[in-house]
Amino acid sequence: MNNKLTYAGISALLLLVIAGCGEKPAAAPANEGVQASPAVVNGAGSNNEGQDASATATPTATPQPTAESTAPAATQQPEAPEKKSESISVYYTDPQQMELLTAKVKISFADDVEKYSEAYKALQSSDKADQIPLWGKIELKSLKFADGQIQMDIHKPDEAQLGAGGEAFAISALTQTFFQFKEVKSIEVLVDGQQVESLMGHVDLLHPMTRDNSGV
Repeated sequence: MNNKLTYAGISALLLLVIAGCGEKPAAAPANEGVQASPAVVNGAGSNNEGQDASATATPTATPQPTAESTAPAATQQPEAPEKKSESISVYYTDPQQMELLTAKVKISFADDVEKYSEAYKALQSSDKADQIPLWGKIELKSLKFADGQIQMDIHKPDEAQLGAGGEAFAISALTQTFFQFKEVKSIEVLVDGQQVESLMGHVDLLHPMTRDNSGV
């Protein structure tokens, strides 16, 4: 009995010894105990990295100066020339067309062309019942003044037709009204842009009319 226990103890001890010898120490890590050196970035590497970063970076847009408005400034309109006033003589006829009557009319104008146009307008109307205008129904289409000559283009509708006496008075009223201006040397009257032999078929219409041939 004691011998069996002894053998059993010895066997157990042997097993323990065999088991201990079978375990090998684990190999230490190759870098164990060696202090890791810090990574050193040399200059070339830094430049390359900088170049790579520069190459891949999105370029920044350079801000452009804001263009000022190029719209032209509003120009000031020139002032209208100051008008002059003048009292002139204008000629009409009586209701029976027996004679020429004169009246004083005040006109306003800025230049010669407007002065003669306003004088013609005065020939077309009257504020007195006993002074009948002879040019009231005759339209002034245009009027020019150059080198002492008035050139006027008129339109004469059928209702503006007058008899021989009325036509003679009409031409006389026109010449006496315009020749009161000393700078006017002649008057050229066109009908719808054309020279005609007679204004209404009774009296010759001269081209041009002057102070001498009109008797003014």
